Amino acid sequence: MVRTGSASVAAGPTLAVVAREAGVSVPTASKVVNGREDVAPETRRRVTEALDRLGYVRRPRFDAAKPPALVDLVVHSLNSSWSGAVLHGVEEAAHDAGLEVVVSAGLTRKRCGTPERGWLDKIIARGSSGVLFNLAELTPSQYSWLEQHRIPFVMIDPVVEPPAGVVSVGAANWQGGVSATEHLLGLGHERIAVIAGHRRKMCSTARVAGYRSALAAAGVRRRPEYLRHAGFDESVARERMLELLELPEPPTAVFVCSDRMALGVYQALAERRLSVPDDMSVVGFDDLPEARWASPALTTVRQPLSEMAATAMRLLVRMMEGERPEGTRTELSTRLVERASTGRPRGQASARQTDTSADSALIPGLSQSAVDFT
Repeated sequence: MVRTGSASVAAGPTLAVVAREAGVSVPTASKVVNGREDVAPETRRRVTEALDRLGYVRRPRFDAAKPPALVDLVVHSLNSSWSGAVLHGVEEAAHDAGLEVVVSAGLTRKRCGTPERGWLDKIIARGSSGVLFNLAELTPSQYSWLEQHRIPFVMIDPVVEPPAGVVSVGAANWQGGVSATEHLLGLGHERIAVIAGHRRKMCSTARVAGYRSALAAAGVRRRPEYLRHAGFDESVARERMLELLELPEPPTAVFVCSDRMALGVYQALAERRLSVPDDMSVVGFDDLPEARWASPALTTVRQPLSEMAATAMRLLVRMMEGERPEGTRTELSTRLVERASTGRPRGQASARQTDTSADSALIPGLSQSAVDFT
């Protein structure tokens, strides 16, 4: 998947070999090659000597006298704060590398049952040097097309497991599912439901697996009726929450595998005049701006979307320079962000109220009416 044509890889050592020879990291060697000023003089000297000694040929791609090279970012859609976070990370890393970014949306559109090829042809037409795919599921023919044209690419949070050798960046979804569930268990909940995304999507299955692992480690019985799928759709998540409330023994807490779906859960609870967290504790996933705007503010698992995108951009730059990342899968850590949507189950209310008072003392003026879901 790495470009190997004459325009991309000249004879001689790779930048990784130069970095090893100079005793520095590949990014540091790349800064020297591209004339960046944020390198110590002694480090610059060692790298320059290694470049000359090994006969490294600088790629003309990043010549400051030429127009900036282009990279494509192909996203599923542009109508969410998720996409905004990804764009932010890509733009910052591209700016550091002296690259321009072209954004395309609607990768999955089809004509006459055949995946649309327009974005593929445009990559060649504008001379793009590489491609980032976000939330994409490519067909075998599309992978083959990219390889045939020797275009380096990186997947950001791929929908399904990509073929062997494809470079991708994602979040530690399994650990995020563990953290969310352990938080609810620690508050005293045992009747914990999960509203998952798509059944076959990598991130969704990993989060559910983390939920199950945390229950098993705590010795809490897993109830099959507590698992619902909503396809990352807010309105469907609302319906699934209403279904859970109709169970003979409904849950006291729910782990929702995206913040957007959690807003649908809030709506369902408001319709039933149930309070968060007094009647139902809710944990989301993503830590989008919506999580902070909700009322009460949503406890959620933060995945570093901008950092994921920036990491993917930096990996793509290395591949454009002829490098090959040491591993094909990079995972960035997730962490739980505690806010006001979780508390102890009823029956332990006094303890929860004490905790809430402590939170209020730490955050004066915390509003409970920022968003109306009714």
